[in-house]
Amino acid sequence: MPALTATARERQIDDIDLVRRAAQKDRSAIKAIIKSHNQRLFRLARAIVKRDEDAEDVLQETYLRAFANLDSFRGDSSLSTWLSRITINEALTRLRKGRRLKQGGVALETANDAQIIPFPGTGSAFDPERLMAQRELLRLVEHAIDDMADRFRSVFVARVIEGLSVEETADVLDIQPTTVKTRLHRARKMIRERLEAEIGPVLVDAFPFAGKRCDRLTAAVLNKLGL
Repeated sequence: MPALTATARERQIDDIDLVRRAAQKDRSAIKAIIKSHNQRLFRLARAIVKRDEDAEDVLQETYLRAFANLDSFRGDSSLSTWLSRITINEALTRLRKGRRLKQGGVALETANDAQIIPFPGTGSAFDPERLMAQRELLRLVEHAIDDMADRFRSVFVARVIEGLSVEETADVLDIQPTTVKTRLHRARKMIRERLEAEIGPVLVDAFPFAGKRCDRLTAAVLNKLGL
């Protein structure tokens, strides 16, 4: 195992101390763990289960499981990695349970509307044409990820969506780094092939210039022409 850097060593010491205090029911330590990891773990859970409500449930179960098993944290990996591993396992378990319920004929409630993730640099002004294009692109990507086998999906989510390194992903999923690379390559290929097959109709509406933007340009030109 490679030697830890000074920063990593300090983080490891901080993690161990925080876990020790949390194990003693130190309220401030427990709150510190939750607040410092909430955002990252929520993104990770939601990327797998796809719904805010389910992601919150996964996050709650993650913390309950983690705080009940703090004695198993030895500091071999970072606290963040340890919690990420629990989150992924909880999310995938919830996903598999949901699929079994569907296969058994139990209808599950689904979100009425997909949450729109704003693209960088789009500004805050409401642009229905751009939002429609974003919605369609996100739908295609989400469906491509949804249709992956769990072993590919979990690696893709950890590496691409959550931004974990190869080593962190291997640690979180308890697999070899070479397996991470192989599965990520396969996952990217599956998504690329899926999008290439379906992206044609979407590209027809790419870079929309209608609605408010079209009206704004028309008015500007008419104004410059003195009309």
